[in-house]
Amino acid sequence: MPLQRVRTGVGLHYEVSGEGDPVLLVMGTSGSIGLWAEKVPRLAERHRVIAFDNRGLGGSERGEGPITAASMAEDACALLEALEIPAAHVVGWSLGSAVAQEMALARPEQVACAVLYATWGRCDGFQRSMFTALRHPYATRDMEAALAVAGLAFSPQILDHPDFLQLLEPMAPFFPQNEEQMGVTTEQWDADLAHDTLDRLGAISAPTLVVVGEQDLLTPPWQAKAVADRIPGARYELITGPGSSHCLHLERPEDLVRVVTDFLAEHPVTA
Repeated sequence: MPLQRVRTGVGLHYEVSGEGDPVLLVMGTSGSIGLWAEKVPRLAERHRVIAFDNRGLGGSERGEGPITAASMAEDACALLEALEIPAAHVVGWSLGSAVAQEMALARPEQVACAVLYATWGRCDGFQRSMFTALRHPYATRDMEAALAVAGLAFSPQILDHPDFLQLLEPMAPFFPQNEEQMGVTTEQWDADLAHDTLDRLGAISAPTLVVVGEQDLLTPPWQAKAVADRIPGARYELITGPGSSHCLHLERPEDLVRVVTDFLAEHPVTA
């Protein structure tokens, strides 16, 4: 398990798969690499995929300093530098999409294109209530409750599946494993709540795809659309129907990867 110490002073655990144009995957709140599931091997059929654990989760060190979308973007940019990758496609999910926004704003030369999957630019009242509710079990160190409310990220169809708990069980190792990691996740929820790029999004110059599921409760379609509307030339893709939840990459991986790979093919990384 490689651990790359980057200029921000933290050791980041990462994995590289496949060959081709580099694609950096930026994970969402509370997750580690394994939560990408099928997305990594599917993307790796055509690309060099770099997946990593955000600081303090999975195999990565916590390091010093606050955890914000901007500080996590510094980590991600530093990882690309350490791996000697001048520019990459950046695919961010949920909190990872907030990180991708900050990367595109702060280090545009490193972002060949941005895929903002399940994204937002500033919390509205509905989303603030949702994030606050999801934050609470981590703040109180109640992992059983945290896994239970994680159901909000899934679709009504899979939640009604008689074997849902058994389907969720293999994902448990990719969530926080101890109190320290639960504390880091609480900081990540705070970063979600504080994220605010709405008035800066017009400065993003990278080709951008915004993709969201119709049933997404955590980052609702209207929030994703508001982001797409503010980024010059951004493409907005709404995936509809059963399984179109916040966890599209778990419930509808083929549909999500098809949309993403088609977009990446239109914007090859140039040296």
